[in-house]
Formats: sequence, C-alpha cells, structure tokens
Amino acid sequence: MNTIQFKPIYQERVWGGRWLAGKFGRELPGANPVGESWEMVDRPEAQSVCTRTGKTLRELLQQHSAEIMGPLYDPAQPFPILVKWLDCSDRLSLQVHPPAKIAAELDGEPKTECWYLADTTPDAALIVGLKRGVTRENFEQAIQDEALEPLLHRFPVKPGESILLESGRLHAIDAGNLILEIQQNSDTTYRVYDWGRKGLDGKPRQLHVTQSLKSIDFEDFEPAVTPASSEESESVLAECPQFRIRQRQFVEGERFGPPRAREPMILSVVEGELREGESGEVYTAGANLLLPYAWDGELICSGCCMALVTDRFVDV
Repeated sequence: MNTIQFKPIYQERVWGGRWLAGKFGRELPGANPVGESWEMVDRPEAQSVCTRTGKTLRELLQQHSAEIMGPLYDPAQPFPILVKWLDCSDRLSLQVHPPAKIAAELDGEPKTECWYLADTTPDAALIVGLKRGVTRENFEQAIQDEALEPLLHRFPVKPGESILLESGRLHAIDAGNLILEIQQNSDTTYRVYDWGRKGLDGKPRQLHVTQSLKSIDFEDFEPAVTPASSEESESVLAECPQFRIRQRQFVEGERFGPPRAREPMILSVVEGELREGESGEVYTAGANLLLPYAWDGELICSGCCMALVTDRFVDV
C-alpha cells in the first residue's frame, strides 16, 4: 500500500500570518492571516481529502481500515491523531485543554499535544505552566485584576526544540513561532485570558474562565523544553499514552521503510526532502504523510533530511 498525503485545510486566525507561504512555498487562500493548516484530520467539522484519490480520511478508514490502521482497528472510530502547522505571527490566547475526567464533566474532549518548533524569530518565546509557588488563589485574583502575565512561566525558544503538553497544562504560544503540532484528535480549548485582543470580527473573543479553572493543573511549575538534537540520527521527542514522536536525521541515499513490527505511522518532513522509491513523488519540507500499516514501499533521502516520525497511536 502507498503512502497517503492529504490536501491542507487552512484556517484564518487573528494571530496568524503568511509564514507557510514563505517557508514552504504554499499558495494560501485570500489575504487574511492564516494561523493553522490542518494536515491530517478526521472530525465531523473537518475532513482531510487524499491528494491521490479524492477520498476523505473517514472514507479511507471505512473502506480500508485493516490495511491503513491494522486488523484490530474499529473503522467506526475516528483517526486518533490531528496534525497541524501553526503560524503564530502574533501571540495566542492563554488556554488549557481539559484532562479526561474533567472533559467528560464539561462535555469536552481531552487533548494532549506536542509542539515542534520548526522556525522562530530571534525573540520568540512560549508560555507554559506557572511560575514556581503560584497558587490557584493567586491565579484567580490575577484574572480579576487583569494581571496574569507575571504569574506565567515564559521562556525563550529556538528552532528544533519541542515540548509535550498533556491535558491540563496551561499554555500560550507567543509571537514569532512556526510550529508543527501533533495532538490527540480533539478540538476542545478553553481560553482563560486573551490579552484584551479582539477577533477578526472586531469583537472580543469568548473566554471560558470557569471551565479553565476546573481544567488547569495548578501544580505544573516551570516545565522545560526538549532541546534541539542535531548530532544523533534518532532521538525521542515525546512519549505519552497517546503517541510517541521521534526525530530522524537522514543522510543522502538513506532509505526508510516499514518497521519490523507493523503499525501505522505519520512522517512529517521538517527539512530537506524524501522521495518515494527510486522515481516516485518527492516530499519536501512541510509535507505530512500517513504511512499505512500495510505500507510496503520505501522513502529515499535526497541530500540531507530531517523528519519526525509519530507512532504508537493505535493498538495493532
């Protein structure tokens, strides 16, 4: 079975820009800021469409679930991972995703995600977790006083770094980050603070303070990023119950094929390019591929290439 690539679904966001055009040479719709490109998604409100067949991801799973996901996969279940590119030209809201137990209470979905920093401006930063010693009482008072920022753990970042955000971790992406986000298939986000900003319609965006306060882990102090790795051929960036993400450095002519223990994988090209077989399609930086359980081909590195490989997101 061949690799599967999907057409991107672009989302306008007030904090977005046109970075994807400059970085990856993509043709973006309209002139408004594009904040997200949904690269792989199987949700009622959004369906990835295969570039080769024109079928949606949902149709592919219904018709070929055993070949794509493995013989034990229930085709009625949605694809468990959502892959996005995020153009954070401006700061995002301060937000949280609910842990599983809280999500059920709030009629939402848990979302654990990993951010890989593909590019940054010199002054780029992330906001993740709280400064050591901050209490829930401090936090609630700061919301009322509109003075949250001094309580937040903000730190500079650079390309190649990454961080895992499990459900319940307070976070915001500061301006100047181009991020590959690999996450649970969920779209539940609670905004606790939006820096006084207005949306594209000129109105203040909705906040979810009550839900956020129920979801935030108030013992999550000053988490650290996983540093950039340029020397090892393979390193693990994130490992959690929902998925594993490895960074792979390829040298010219290196071949990447199916693992010995068959399972579906997602391969995200971050730098360089990979070719399908000796004369097949070339996948350049920015491409995200679904490598099915029954994939029997190989990808060959042209020059040097760096990619992320996501696996262990389904029982096989």
